[in-house]
Formats: sequence, C-alpha cells, structure tokens
Amino acid sequence: MKVGKVVGTVVSTIKIPLLDEHRLLLCDIQDVEGSPTGYTIAVDVVDAGVGETVLILDEGNSARQILGLDTGAIRALVVGVVDELTIDGESQDVT
Repeated sequence: MKVGKVVGTVVSTIKIPLLDEHRLLLCDIQDVEGSPTGYTIAVDVVDAGVGETVLILDEGNSARQILGLDTGAIRALVVGVVDELTIDGESQDVT
C-alpha cells in the first residue's frame, strides 16, 4: 500500500474492455514528507478526484481480485481517500 496524490486523469479512447467502466488516475507516489518519489497510473474504484491524497494498492494480483477479474493488465488501484495522516504522532497536512 502506498500514499499518493492524484495529479490528473488519463484519457484513452482505445483501451482493453476490462477498463471500460473505470477511470484512470495519474498519481504521484509520496514519501513520508509528502514529496513525490515517482508516479503511477491507477484504476479508480473510490471516485477520487484531482488534488486528493489517496491510498494506492500497487500489486497486480490483489488489484485483479478486488475488481473480480481472472486476468487483465491491471497493477495499481486507488482504494481509499485519505482524510488524515499521522506520522510519529504528528498530524500531517493532506491537502
């Protein structure tokens, strides 16, 4: 599980049918200070929006299980929107 910030959406007019009902989000992966360390494209299952801090499941088999798929080219899912983040007892700004 990783923490990231949604920085945009990915629009693809041609994609595999497994993804027809799902939005693709461009997410910056964040370190404990909130700085970006890379990015991923994740399938949105919680209706997250640009600017929100999210939980990203970055493991293909688990992602397919959540979507109820036996096969598919899916690695990362946005599985939660972060309301509050506490590190070493201190609340962090997630906006």
